[in-house]
Amino acid sequence: MTKMIDIQSQKDFRNIDIKKVGVKNIKYPIIVLDRARGTQPVNATINMYVNLPHHFKGTHMSRFVEVLNDFRGQINIKTFQTILDKMRQKLRAQSAHMEIEFPYFIKKMAPVSGAKSMMEYRCLFAGENSAEKTDFLVGVVVPVTTLCPCSKEISAFGAHNQRSIVTVKVRFKKFFWIEDLIKIVEDSASGEVYSLLKRVDEKFVTEKAYKNPKFVEDLVRSVAVKLNADANFPWYSIEAENFESIHNHSAYAYVEKG
Repeated sequence: MTKMIDIQSQKDFRNIDIKKVGVKNIKYPIIVLDRARGTQPVNATINMYVNLPHHFKGTHMSRFVEVLNDFRGQINIKTFQTILDKMRQKLRAQSAHMEIEFPYFIKKMAPVSGAKSMMEYRCLFAGENSAEKTDFLVGVVVPVTTLCPCSKEISAFGAHNQRSIVTVKVRFKKFFWIEDLIKIVEDSASGEVYSLLKRVDEKFVTEKAYKNPKFVEDLVRSVAVKLNADANFPWYSIEAENFESIHNHSAYAYVEKG
């Protein structure tokens, strides 16, 4: 059998290092930890990269998927750095990076009727590993309701409200549950968003939001206050976007610690 030439391992003479090279948008089934049910199977979208020194022509793309297959069913917060270590070894790289995004479902009960439904949240893991540093962060994307304090103050009746998207990313010292981070965000808003509401529930959530108005600035600050109270989170970023119901633009705010 004729030996195949390994083009990627050949020399490159342009003297340019590549910081990240790899594969994006791998659709892959993984299992994540679920506080209520133990584990939850999800369909993730995964990006994987390594650095490439200037003297190599290319990297071996198939090896990224081989690493994923080695850890199938074991891709989670606890194994993330182990996977990055394996990427560095298999691809003979100095640094490795990985980003995982996935939908996470939590069973929610409507506040008055108790009607049950599954609520989707977007979550992400992201990190890097090299001889100089390791890094890992967890993020959640949480839909909430906000009601405008100004609109409530100046209107004879009613106030405009909107659905808002809050994205929180954290670095942490010890393990925590995704559900707890989601709850911090929902408790900081005018109200929660549900998949299923009956009329009695609609009345409740509408009136609750009216009693608890929040600007987009209030929203990110409220989340920050709660995270500041927990020494487990040395760094975080919080961004909120309000999809305004009476304007043809969004309201936006961002805060960061560390």
